[in-house]
Amino acid sequence: MKILVPVKRVVDFNVKVRVKADGTGVDLANVKMSVNPFDEIAIEEAVRLKEAGIATEVIAVSCGVAACQETLRTAMAIGADRGILVESDADLQPLAVAKLIKAVADKEQPQLVIFGKQAIDDDSNQTGQMFAALAGWAQATFASKVVIADGKATVTREVDGGSETLELKLPAVVTTDLRLNEPRYATLPNIMKAKKKPLDTLKPADLGVDVTPRLTTLKVAEPAKRGAGVKVADVKELVNKLKNEAKVI
Repeated sequence: MKILVPVKRVVDFNVKVRVKADGTGVDLANVKMSVNPFDEIAIEEAVRLKEAGIATEVIAVSCGVAACQETLRTAMAIGADRGILVESDADLQPLAVAKLIKAVADKEQPQLVIFGKQAIDDDSNQTGQMFAALAGWAQATFASKVVIADGKATVTREVDGGSETLELKLPAVVTTDLRLNEPRYATLPNIMKAKKKPLDTLKPADLGVDVTPRLTTLKVAEPAKRGAGVKVADVKELVNKLKNEAKVI
């Protein structure tokens, strides 16, 4: 069984992002970039399935600028067998990425595609679902447990009321939640080995996909700063402030 895992290059989760002075976006100059944490979980799950003898090959795919090669090398250091970069300098939005992944999947013919449930930069939580719709595959989102057997995927997923278990016929799409696993660290020997693993580079035009942005960002701004807390003398003053100043009652 072949597993495809899309991975995204994002600002490292430890970095405090800054908005550009002109409000056109986030300042990425000299900022540490890393693999999206949810995608690390997806790679880890795919590698575990391979180690269990269920999967035969794990392919990492990333869409974006040339620097995304580093993201793919990290995925291969974790355990992916090879990488595919769909290189584009365009602002790739979720639908465009879903179409690119669909084109790669048509070429590679995986039986399972594992997405991180969302990226920590835009929090769109759309790409996996859009891919499933384009491919016409069964899907299970927010997976906390995945079991593959007899040509089916049994997925436990988190919902508002607790959890539910779905059974999907392969090929299928799964998006990962935090509790699915804890990704391993990429060791130095594996990082060195990853440099020798095959990495193919494609262009959106090679896949016949139009990645022209459909949405326009009008302005990016930092959240309003929280005001300082105050002490009140009694309940009467508290109620007065909640009613007349905060206007919450």
